[in-house]
Amino acid sequence: MKSVLLIGLGRFGKHIAVQLDKLGHEVLGIDIDEKKVNDAIDIVTDAQIGDSTNEAFLRSIGVDNFDVCFVTISNDFQSSLETTYLLKELGASLVVARAERDGQERFLLRNGADKVVYPEKQVANWAAIRYSSDHILDYIALDDKYSIYEVSIPEYWVGKTIVQLDVRKKYGLTIIGLKKDDNIDFMVQPDTVLTDDTTLLVLGEYKAIQKCFKD
Repeated sequence: MKSVLLIGLGRFGKHIAVQLDKLGHEVLGIDIDEKKVNDAIDIVTDAQIGDSTNEAFLRSIGVDNFDVCFVTISNDFQSSLETTYLLKELGASLVVARAERDGQERFLLRNGADKVVYPEKQVANWAAIRYSSDHILDYIALDDKYSIYEVSIPEYWVGKTIVQLDVRKKYGLTIIGLKKDDNIDFMVQPDTVLTDDTTLLVLGEYKAIQKCFKD
């Protein structure tokens, strides 16, 4: 369990709060808007109304005692910058700030953010890849080059073994697991036979995935 400071209780902030609560973390939610604070009371451990650009206020809640501080302020980039800067100045160990448009990431990093999330861009990238492909069902980006893809098994692969397909040699892809009924089996062997009631977890580049499943 970690201690989390969440500044900004708009829609994105509330989604983070819900997930943190499900994961069992302690969350102090902060927002300058009383209504947003009241709306989030049931999904955070504690909530306060306050101005996060006020150094005295941030100092009073002891930001250096939190394992991670999220800055998810909506529609006020200047406040996000000031809050991010103050958190690091006051000793916050890890500050994760939200960018809402292109160019903001650079300024947030310069002002002290350790990590920046850009949900609109990240979801757009995911949707573009997911819904423009016939085989990709989901994916997790590992870096700018490699991702783990969940892909459906082509009909002509059914009944064949991993070694028969040899996708590593042909396409530079690695089959790391099989998924069936939401259960994942990572014990994939060369003689594992593929069936039509499973999907594959494949590590590799997007272009290689596209080429493999179009061939």
